[in-house]
Amino acid sequence: MPSPEPKLICCNVSKIFGSGAREFMASAKADISAEALASAGLVGAVRNVDLEVRSGEIFVIMGLSGSGKSTLVRCLSRLIEPTAGEILFNGENLLAASDSRMIEIRRHQMGMVFQNFALLPHLTVLANVAFPLEVQGIDRSTREARARKMIELVGLSGKENAFPRELSGGQQQRVGIARSLAVEPELWFLDEPFSALDPLIRREMQDEFMRLQSVLKKTIVFITHDFDEAIRLADRIAIMKDGAVVQAGTPEDIVLNPATAYVAEFTRNVPKAKVVRVASIMRQANGAMPNGAATVQAHATVSEAAPVFGDNSEHLGVVDGDSQPVGVLHRADVVDLMMRG
Repeated sequence: MPSPEPKLICCNVSKIFGSGAREFMASAKADISAEALASAGLVGAVRNVDLEVRSGEIFVIMGLSGSGKSTLVRCLSRLIEPTAGEILFNGENLLAASDSRMIEIRRHQMGMVFQNFALLPHLTVLANVAFPLEVQGIDRSTREARARKMIELVGLSGKENAFPRELSGGQQQRVGIARSLAVEPELWFLDEPFSALDPLIRREMQDEFMRLQSVLKKTIVFITHDFDEAIRLADRIAIMKDGAVVQAGTPEDIVLNPATAYVAEFTRNVPKAKVVRVASIMRQANGAMPNGAATVQAHATVSEAAPVFGDNSEHLGVVDGDSQPVGVLHRADVVDLMMRG
């Protein structure tokens, strides 16, 4: 199956802080190493980043604090002006767009959720979710009807008249998610949206996020510093270090084939069973499924498939998204992978 078309393309994007940054970029050509920037008294928050985000995928950008991931996502939405490069959204160069055009794009085609929930404390849940639609000039009955739909979608029915101070942290984050979805965005930016939550609530919100994505099929750019969160949510991951992307690929590619020593160290403690897909270790079905065998999806991870084996079963049938048989998963292969890390 061919890959979906890119929704967002980022070409040689850089954000350099300091006096004379643009002049330096014009004269430095390809040399914007951290050392060259430091010698010029500049800071390279983002350096020569090339990325493609495909329609309908969850693209995770991750790295340690100070790696440039949050600056990059703000450049992609032009909340911060890049120093150089090109950003194409549906084929339109955002860096050539006027301020009024960018406001229109953000209001109607982009949704954003940040670590700080940023709810308006004097407004109810319903009014908070409807607020961006009010800014668009949509009439009250229409915007409240859409807001109620989003509130139901994130599991907060019955809380429409509550104020933010009356909600838990997880509930407040759901309101923030509902508000960003109310504009029905084509492209959804989430910058460490769950990092301020307690671990159990965070896991719950990840589950809720995946449920929403299974329904909405949004194109998502998700920022995190947590590799467990990244491999749980991502279709593809880009790892950043010192403002540059050092590797991009599927979670499986990055863990099994790290491109640099930094990526290898970053992923060293990740159990392979958490990232290797069933499709990677299944054997051919040869047209027949094991009699009475349970089935798993080919895109499931090995760690998700392992509990499906019964006490006495040695095989699982593997099916595709249309429930058609595509292979057989052997218990021995699962055990071998898990024993190897």
